[in-house]
Amino acid sequence: MSVETIYQALYFQARGGLRREVQAAIRTGRTHRKPRRDPARRTPRFTEPMVMISNRPAEVEDRAVPGHWEGDLIVGAGGRSAIATLVERTTRYTMLVHLPASSHDALAVRDGLVRTIQTLPRHLRGSLTWDQGAEMARHGQFTMATGMPVYFCDPASPWQRGSNENTNGLLRQYFPKGTDLSLHSPEDLEHVAQELNGRPRKTLDWDTPAERLRDLLAA
Repeated sequence: MSVETIYQALYFQARGGLRREVQAAIRTGRTHRKPRRDPARRTPRFTEPMVMISNRPAEVEDRAVPGHWEGDLIVGAGGRSAIATLVERTTRYTMLVHLPASSHDALAVRDGLVRTIQTLPRHLRGSLTWDQGAEMARHGQFTMATGMPVYFCDPASPWQRGSNENTNGLLRQYFPKGTDLSLHSPEDLEHVAQELNGRPRKTLDWDTPAERLRDLLAA
């Protein structure tokens, strides 16, 4: 006998004189079956077509060409605040994007990313790789404003943005989970980014991300 059959029998009993007993016995407290929306009929998260990471050029994958970035949000207490993080794949250079205290929706994230990316020279605006979070629903508008295509990771595959994931772990030393991230000003974020970018990295032969980026800017 399947679970569905058992529930249907209980809900049938609730139509008669056992409504209160059934309501008390079922964890959800429901006395009728909650309709499930057909996945094919759900409102899509993105109205613009996504380009998946499998279509990302090889030059991005092997880190041979600088200017390709990975991004994500670190989210504060109750999901009410967030900071956008950007990590350049070749140099591991980090940029932190201040978001409004009241919102980190797709519009706020688009505006924050555009504002930050436009501070970079064009040869460092190669591409952006992100997960499939709803905050990137306006990715097409971001691309139009910056000239940077956006590539999306497969679901539940944070390792496809490994540099960004590692950096987010370091950032949690400054922005612990369960805290209100809206308390941090743009100046606070800049200070934290400078500290990270001033750390020597083994993967960079003990250069710092700031030194590697300085060399790219000089070139």
